[in-house]
Amino acid sequence: MTCPFCNHREDKVIDSRESKEADVVRRRRECLACGRRFTTYERIDEIPYMVIKKSGRREKFERQKVLNGLLRACEKRPISVGKLAEIVDAVEAKLSDSSDREITTSDIGEMVANRLQALDKVAYVRFSSVYRDFQDVDAFLGELETLVKNKRPQS
Repeated sequence: MTCPFCNHREDKVIDSRESKEADVVRRRRECLACGRRFTTYERIDEIPYMVIKKSGRREKFERQKVLNGLLRACEKRPISVGKLAEIVDAVEAKLSDSSDREITTSDIGEMVANRLQALDKVAYVRFSSVYRDFQDVDAFLGELETLVKNKRPQS
């Protein structure tokens, strides 16, 4: 921190306090060269995670939207909310690992679908029918046949 009075680069913190909203830290500082006091405010610079929609539009990532989709797909299935939260955590982890902080809806859908397939086949088919936007019964049946074929032991 540079002293606003003498431009010396060393100071000591006398007092630190969080704001009521806990989004800003106020620090009282004293310059080690001139002894004058000044206040700084520190704020977390949060860059939001962005989702790139199929239309090319970008919107802020909302964990709850992914969780709501999973809850609909898993309705009346024996899957705990904790397992669904783990799937959403995995999506968020991929976002946080990404250097550009953006992810496409198709990447999110693939991640969720792959994890659901391992967890519950019925929930996977429900989710995939919406995510992959099956246009007719043949596309739906094709996905079911693939599931059945992969489940049977190879002779």
